[in-house]
Amino acid sequence: MADSLDVRVVGPEERDPGTAQTPGLQRFAAVSFGTTGSQHTWMGYAVLEPGGRTGVHHHGESETAICVVSGVTRWWVGDRLDDVREARAGDFVFIPPGIVHWEQNAGDTEPVEMVVARSTQEAIVVPVTGHPHAPGHAD
Repeated sequence: MADSLDVRVVGPEERDPGTAQTPGLQRFAAVSFGTTGSQHTWMGYAVLEPGGRTGVHHHGESETAICVVSGVTRWWVGDRLDDVREARAGDFVFIPPGIVHWEQNAGDTEPVEMVVARSTQEAIVVPVTGHPHAPGHAD
């Protein structure tokens, strides 16, 4: 944690991988209580590898805002996880609290890089196991 509250610059080498993770997506806390002493904000960096996808999950009570820095990503949402939202570099994405979804890198050659902000102080990731419409789920 930061020694005192002051304006902080958090470089890539200071990002903390010890935050909530989803298989298939790497998250790194940049602004959090642990990295800066932040009391209300969580902000980080995420990478979805080429051809990668996450498991089905939601973010609990947290609102999530994402800015896609590079690549093209898809979010699969809806009761059947069949409603697709696609975002490209420069797009912003808002995910309301509790929305069940999974993410996919739409490309096979480049990673998707994103800046992620949360309304809760820490990243919340709640895996949804056994969802009947999860990718690869046997009916």
